[in-house]
Formats: sequence, structure tokens, C-alpha cells
Amino acid sequence: MQLQVQDVTIRRGERVVVRGLTFSAARGDVVALVGASGAGKSSVLRAIGGLDPVAAGEIRVGGVPVTSARPPGREVADSRPLVGLVFQFHHLFANRTALENVWLAPVHVLRQPRGDAERRARALLDALGVGDRAAALPHELSGGEAQRVAIARALAVEPPVLLMDEPTASLDAARRGDLAATVVRLAGEGRTIVVATHDADFAGACAARTVPLQGGRHIE
Repeated sequence: MQLQVQDVTIRRGERVVVRGLTFSAARGDVVALVGASGAGKSSVLRAIGGLDPVAAGEIRVGGVPVTSARPPGREVADSRPLVGLVFQFHHLFANRTALENVWLAPVHVLRQPRGDAERRARALLDALGVGDRAAALPHELSGGEAQRVAIARALAVEPPVLLMDEPTASLDAARRGDLAATVVRLAGEGRTIVVATHDADFAGACAARTVPLQGGRHIE
């Protein structure tokens, strides 16, 4: 699904954190927003996901404008959200197992039958290599395992656009390579993926295109 970010400016109070950013991504693309902490990467993801407003410019997902007046993940005709966001610190429900974290949204938000949602959740956990951790609570998971559960949770509602914020933050070098391969595979299945990362090596391993950011601006 086409993602278009056109001349976007984002403010935090009086401070401009992103200024005049333009880029696009098509179905099957992996685009990496690369820069140091404070470059504006996470702010861009939150704006694409509809979590934060933009001060100027426009963001379109599948031709649908994302604005502060609309809830996160504008819905299409089949009720699926357009955008899924994997947060840097996962934000898994602490009192729910890995499996429950994945099937909760399909059941309670999309009104899918629980049996169907559970089967889909197990398949996602298996595909991401954490099927054997389905019964574990978040505090029993390693950083890499928790991150894969968070990816499965985002994918459970089948969004055509997936956003990932600093996905390598809690991973060692070997796991970063595994994650890069996973991101490439997910894009190959037809998803549009935008990754915010300070890890240039990871970006080079998974992204067809990078958007370097410094001080909220796209730099060449």
C-alpha cells in the first residue's frame, strides 16, 4: 500500500522537531529513517500512525489522509487498521501471556471469533520463531523474544503498513541479523514497512532506501 509523506512539519510545543519532510514508500518497500536520538524518527512514525498531529504538510496511507481528527490506524472497508506500530519498548500487557497479547486486538477490536484469532496468533508466533514461548508472560521473555511478540501483535490485525521504532534496541548482533531477514520477508509478503533506527548496519541489511535525518531534516 502506498505511503506518502509530503512536506511534513511536526512541533512539540514551540519547538519544531521535524521540518519539511518528504518521502514515499510503495507496497513491498522497506524504508529506513536513520539518525541519532532526537533526529525526529519516532515523531515521524507516530504521525504516520495517527498518534500525533502534524503542524503542516500531509500524510496519506493508501490515499487516505492521516489527521489528528482521526483515530490511530484509519480503518478500511474490512475493518482492518491501515497502520500497525511496533513500539521501541514493546508495551506488551504485563498480565497477559505472549499468545494473549497477540489475539486480544483481533477479538476485542475486530470482533473476530476467539478460536480463529488464537490460531492466527499461534501461526504468527511460530513464523517469528517464538511459538514455544506462547504461554510466557512478558517479564519471562528476553528482549528479542518480547520484540518478536510485539511484531506478531502488530501483524495480527493484518495492517498493510507496518512501522517499527528502534527495533534493534534490545538485540545483540546475531539477533539483529535475524530481525533484518524477518523484515525483508515481511515486505516480500506485500507489506509496506518503515523502520526508525540509529543502526545504519541494520538499515543497510533490510531497507531498499534510507532517509537520513538530522535535527528533523532530511539530509543527503
